[in-house]
Amino acid sequence: MPAEAYQTYLLTVLTAQLLASRLAWLQKQLADTTAEKRFYLAFSAAPRFASKPPLHLTAKQLIAANQLRAGSNPAAWTADQAACTLLLLQAPHQTPAEYVTRLDQLFSTADLSELAALYAALPLLPYPEAPVRRAAEGVRTTMTSVFDAIALRNPYPHDYLPEEAWNQLVLKAAFNARPLLQIYGLDERRNAPLARMLVDYAHERWAAGRNFPF
Repeated sequence: MPAEAYQTYLLTVLTAQLLASRLAWLQKQLADTTAEKRFYLAFSAAPRFASKPPLHLTAKQLIAANQLRAGSNPAAWTADQAACTLLLLQAPHQTPAEYVTRLDQLFSTADLSELAALYAALPLLPYPEAPVRRAAEGVRTTMTSVFDAIALRNPYPHDYLPEEAWNQLVLKAAFNARPLLQIYGLDERRNAPLARMLVDYAHERWAAGRNFPF
């Protein structure tokens, strides 16, 4: 996926929805992300300057997102998530190792909303194989908004997580009554160990007089 195409897509969406002053701030940051310190400052300030209204994407815009990156579905994104993703796509680096270092630093210092933005952006970022460990950490989180960002409407787990982590994601989604139909590629990555885990879990719930959450 050409990063420039998705950047153009997100900027077009934000241009139509952000106040002029907020859009001007974002464009200024995007015009100068070459300095490492400025990049980190812009990323941490994005939630405050872009604010957090939902993007209100049209059906046509959602189709366009999926065409740019198979499985991409920013239907639940907020404006600050889109702004953070734009900045991530322009993070200053000379090598893949440098980019991963930038990403690790952001994950290490991120607050709740920033973590959600980071996990939601994973399938769009360069060097997608590198943050697999981070994605697996997201599966284990107890924070619902962060778990949803990696587990729901996100093609990254389907494309890159190893089977054990994938199965843990699906089982945890079921355990926490998250909408399984929003897990991208669920049918494609079905496997025998996962089926056994889900059957065992369903029987446990039935034995306790509770329904299985679909």
